[in-house]
Amino acid sequence: MAILASLPNNLFSSLPSPPPPPPPTTIKPPIPIPKYPPLTKSPKPSNPNPNPAFKTFHRRSKYYKPVKHGDVVSSDGDRSVVVGDSGVSYQLPGAPFEFQYSYSEIPRAKPIAIREPAFLPFAPPTMPRPWTGKPPLKKSTRKIKLFESPSNPDTKQLQMLKPYELGNFDVKPREEVLGKPLSRAERHELVKRHVSSNRQVNLGRDGLTHNMLELIHSHWRRDPVCKVRCLGVPTVDMRNVSRVLQEKTGGKIILRTGGVLYLFRGRHYDPHNRPKYPVMLWKPATPVYPKLIQEAPEGLTKEEADELRMKGKKLPPICKLAKNGVYLTLVKDVRNAFEESPLVKIDCRGLHASDYKKLGAKLKELVPCVLLSFDDEQILIWRGHGWKSMYQGALTSSGHTSESIANDTDCSGIRSSISSPRMTQLWRRAIELSKAVLLEDIELGPDDLLKVVEEFATVSQVTEHSYPAVIVSKEDSRNRDHEDEDYSEDDDYFDDEESEDDYVDFSQKSAPPGSLPVDFLAEQFTDGDDWRPNRSRR
Repeated sequence: MAILASLPNNLFSSLPSPPPPPPPTTIKPPIPIPKYPPLTKSPKPSNPNPNPAFKTFHRRSKYYKPVKHGDVVSSDGDRSVVVGDSGVSYQLPGAPFEFQYSYSEIPRAKPIAIREPAFLPFAPPTMPRPWTGKPPLKKSTRKIKLFESPSNPDTKQLQMLKPYELGNFDVKPREEVLGKPLSRAERHELVKRHVSSNRQVNLGRDGLTHNMLELIHSHWRRDPVCKVRCLGVPTVDMRNVSRVLQEKTGGKIILRTGGVLYLFRGRHYDPHNRPKYPVMLWKPATPVYPKLIQEAPEGLTKEEADELRMKGKKLPPICKLAKNGVYLTLVKDVRNAFEESPLVKIDCRGLHASDYKKLGAKLKELVPCVLLSFDDEQILIWRGHGWKSMYQGALTSSGHTSESIANDTDCSGIRSSISSPRMTQLWRRAIELSKAVLLEDIELGPDDLLKVVEEFATVSQVTEHSYPAVIVSKEDSRNRDHEDEDYSEDDDYFDDEESEDDYVDFSQKSAPPGSLPVDFLAEQFTDGDDWRPNRSRR
């Protein structure tokens, strides 16, 4: 404390001096921007006749050209683009028919405009060779023979691929190529090895396209049967797909299970003597068609249509369609739903916009019905004013009709009611198969009713267990073969509602009856005390 008292009161008599100011710096001007000469556009190579196929007009432009039915939009000699009943088609000299991008998915409405200038999506006739997807060979290897000669199919000589010459071939008629119908055993043998095979042609939302024709013939070159798997929109109308496949390829469908078709090439098919199809190099722009949804559809005013659309928002959908699914029973389900409600909604969430619009157009033609909206990825349809129930037809048995039955019940004072349209359909089918009978007189006593029932039981049993008799002589029995069991030529073979596939199960029994492990276990439990562990299997 004595030391602190001896110190002066102000320890720091003066403040520290401030630091000296920095030396003055000179600000340098910025680097001037160099002045480059203006850009000059390089002159484009002069091409007096550019190919319009290399110009994508419809991608980033609003090209719109109205067309009418029967107009020849573009022509270059014998090569032309025509608007006809099947939409936009392409005519080439010597072609077996008019080429199109899709042969099965063609709207019935006529196109009203095109989205691009009309040109043929095929290689120009000046190309020295057909399009193969590979660059041309070098000059030193141009004489190498690469492909089998179609003029000499028996020899193994190879030569350079030549351009297609449409019309320069002699094709046999379809009936002559198919030959005599296949027997049941032959069809079973042909289809058996393709059931679990993944070598197939996939048919998607565009249906049967032009390039698939050449692909199917390439499959037929190695195997007599081509497996075609259909998915998506075309499966709504499999009858149309089957018809177009047979017409354009010349083959015969020997089996259809769901969305899978087995296409037979024919007994006398020659891969070296068949129609040649030029490859379509790109997908043409889809034409403009009339709008599917109208503010005031047919038979409705705008106020009535808006009221139906508001009711449809609260309506639950009858089904939900999966992407790339098989919609074989969609038309039948919509028709059955119209029996209960005038409005039907289908949930299409997850599908492409073009898919459910194509579905709506198909339902409008096949059901038929009236389209109301595609809002919220759901199809809302109305059955229309001219709708008729499917269950108002006559019951065909003993000359009785539904009207006569109703009159008889009214006259007798007895009221009859049917629980559901499904029961009406079941009763009608039972009467057609002689499993049910309509009573002429409903005021029968117990004895008379029992007599009628006994007579009907005898008749129905005879009908169920009777088969047509076939009388064959000894000479005919020797020559008789399975060839009589040929496939049906009728269109009803492809009916989704009535017909059933006869060859669904292609599996064969791998063991005789009674030799499976489960049979051995059952035998052990039933033997009781006589069972021994080392007993041998039968």
